[in-house]
Amino acid sequence: MTTNGDPGSPPGAPAVAARTGPTDAGEDRPAGDDRLPDALSGLRAAIGAAGFPLVLPSAEPAERTGVALAAQLDDYLLPRLARLDAPLLVVVGGSTGAGKSTLVNSLVQARVSAAGVLRPTTRSPVLVCNPADSPWFRRGELLPGLTRTNQPSDDPGTLHLVTAPALAPGLAFLDAPDIDSVVDANRALAGQLLAAADLWLFVTTAARYADAVPWELLRGARARGAVIAMVLDRVPAEATEEVAAHLAEMLAEQGLGSAPLFVLPETWVDGQGLLPARVTAPLADWFARLAADADARSAVIRQTLGGALAALQPAVEGLAVAADDQVAAAEALDDRVHAAYRAANHTVEQGLRDGRLLRGEVLARWQEFVGTSDFFRTLEARIGRLRDRLVAAFSRRPAPATELREAIESQLVTLLRAVAAEAAEAAYTGWRAHPAGAALLTPDLAHPGADLPERAERLVRDWQRGVLELVREEGGDRRFVARTAAYAVNATGLVVMIAVFASTAFMPTGLEVATGAGTTVAGQAVLQAIFGDQAVRTLANKAREDLLDRVRTLLEAEADRYLTRTEQARPLAQTATALRQAAEQVEAARVSSGFAALSEPADRGRSA
Repeated sequence: MTTNGDPGSPPGAPAVAARTGPTDAGEDRPAGDDRLPDALSGLRAAIGAAGFPLVLPSAEPAERTGVALAAQLDDYLLPRLARLDAPLLVVVGGSTGAGKSTLVNSLVQARVSAAGVLRPTTRSPVLVCNPADSPWFRRGELLPGLTRTNQPSDDPGTLHLVTAPALAPGLAFLDAPDIDSVVDANRALAGQLLAAADLWLFVTTAARYADAVPWELLRGARARGAVIAMVLDRVPAEATEEVAAHLAEMLAEQGLGSAPLFVLPETWVDGQGLLPARVTAPLADWFARLAADADARSAVIRQTLGGALAALQPAVEGLAVAADDQVAAAEALDDRVHAAYRAANHTVEQGLRDGRLLRGEVLARWQEFVGTSDFFRTLEARIGRLRDRLVAAFSRRPAPATELREAIESQLVTLLRAVAAEAAEAAYTGWRAHPAGAALLTPDLAHPGADLPERAERLVRDWQRGVLELVREEGGDRRFVARTAAYAVNATGLVVMIAVFASTAFMPTGLEVATGAGTTVAGQAVLQAIFGDQAVRTLANKAREDLLDRVRTLLEAEADRYLTRTEQARPLAQTATALRQAAEQVEAARVSSGFAALSEPADRGRSA
């Protein structure tokens, strides 16, 4: 590191330059790096395809990292790798009022960048180069997202190109917006431009060199192995030694002890707004020697490029972890919904087992339908001869049959509405407790769908028709059906429905007998008399499974109100794998291309 105007050697120590080889076009890539551009393009595609839509702690940082990585690939890595012989780009960055524009103007001996007391001064970046290098920057391969212009602009999306004959070929300066600008777009652009630099010229002042924002960026540059030079501007003469020593100590603590440090004293500017030549001479001479030394420029470019390449894999791993978080969160949200609606299904199944559906109105209508207790006693004693009399009795009593069917429908619809409401509330509560779920919720999800009552009623009516069809199919070859006409089928179907309400295997338990006051035994006897014992079991089981299937479909549709939201927001399950594989391919290509040695921690900053 050098201080007090002593520039030392230009970036590009001979050991590094010798290791990286010649810089002539067509001979400037290490052998074996042909895979690297393709690998970087593949990584760029994987990053572009990655998304982090669910609101999680890792999502916003991942979005920022993804945008930054994509910009660096587009703005710097891909175009720089394609043309290692292109002019070296020095991005001049720093805090508000540090004097960046004045310094750039002074180094190129022309007023190319606006400087003033109003902040922010630099609204759009200004790139100044030798006229011979202008075509490279004008083509837009580097920083392709910025529109080239020949005039100053207030639009941060433009790049003002200026030529300066006093600036030697092979070197260009880019005056970036303030890193701590009050304008968000300026701050973002400053970070983007610094990520596209071959060399950072970081300008700070005696009053602001310890500010947090510059050091945060410097640590990021150190992690990427970027080549950095420091300018300590506007230093009072009496404080030069003390302030320079303290800044040098801070640089060493951050692993930047080998970065050149230039100290510029407080001084005046001339009528053109330029610093006195004697003040900028050490820095100007340092850059002049760098511009004249192709090996040194190549060493700087390769070191920064190698460091940026080495930093890709850990950065992409962070994206992959965030993508894993997204998938895990989506699965966790889905699990909460599935659990809520599984519980609803279980409640319905339990309701068909424990006889609760036989209570109240259904039980009263059933007892009216089949008759009095004398009927049960007669049924048990004379079951063989009762078949025809039952049919006649059923035929004479259509009103109780209608009332029973309506009671069954009402009881089932009430149950379905209740379990759907409980499931919606449970799913809503589960999502509200999760940051990603809370962001997806809308008030209507706390309740069943608006059309649930209508769908539940339709479900029960369809099921009842299905039960009658089962009875017809089961008794199709029996004289019973032929003799009794449609109403006997309807009546028998109602008995089957009651059987479904009674017990899983249509064998009454003590609870069911107590609940139904013997009706289960009577219903079983009726069906056994008509169809036989096995047919009773078959009909009851088929009808029950049919009902449960319909209920599952209904509740799945309710759950889908939640699940479609996670499906729309869910990232691709293979996102993390694609990111990791792409990063591994870049790393393998980096190692085989010879850039690995340039990015070792011991080498970072050495060439500066």
